[in-house]
Amino acid sequence: MKYLLLICGEESVEVSPEQADPEPWIEETERRGVRLDGHRLCPVSDATTVRAGLVTQGPFAETKEQIGGFDIIECADLDEAIEIALKHPVASFGSIEVRPFWPE
Repeated sequence: MKYLLLICGEESVEVSPEQADPEPWIEETERRGVRLDGHRLCPVSDATTVRAGLVTQGPFAETKEQIGGFDIIECADLDEAIEIALKHPVASFGSIEVRPFWPE
């Protein structure tokens, strides 16, 4: 099953480059063959929201945590997806939302 990992955190939180380095996680998930895609996103200040025909600058919601990136993984089940998300470096200072894709 495919899962979307929404990588979330507060832009104001300062972490060391080592703490935030995704490379070891990316290497492990690609070695295991579970990571299909993923990217960092530009800062929330670059976001544009479209809602009910209105276009506004800024994030989709008023919240401290913002989506900073995403990963698409393919796992046997939710337990494996959670295990992979827990190893993501952002899980130590932000949050990872694990959401299944709608079945085809």
